Amino acid sequence: MAANTSKTARASVKAGQKGGSAGGLNVLGEFKYLIPLNNGKHVYLRNLTNGKTLHLATGSEAFTEAVKALAAAGHGAKIKAEIEGLAAKQPADQGWDTTLKTLEEADAFAAEAVAA
Repeated sequence: MAANTSKTARASVKAGQKGGSAGGLNVLGEFKYLIPLNNGKHVYLRNLTNGKTLHLATGSEAFTEAVKALAAAGHGAKIKAEIEGLAAKQPADQGWDTTLKTLEEADAFAAEAVAA
């Protein structure tokens, strides 16, 4: 992975940290895992277990595997709730409902129950 990040990536993460947007911190200080990009086709996925932020396509196998890994670490319920929130707030053409369905079919959130 490259050490340098683009200005766009840094700006997107900074905007998400300021709050007010779908990927920001809320008033209670709860950390957001997802920063939506490109009308829901891509996402920055924050990994609290290793401190890295991944740029992934929401329909990719890499995204599913990353969510499975976070669910196994006990973060699955919060990620699922964030995706449900995005599906409720965003227009239907952004596909968050499809993303959630795909993750559920792949048992991405089931890893949490196994890990517990």
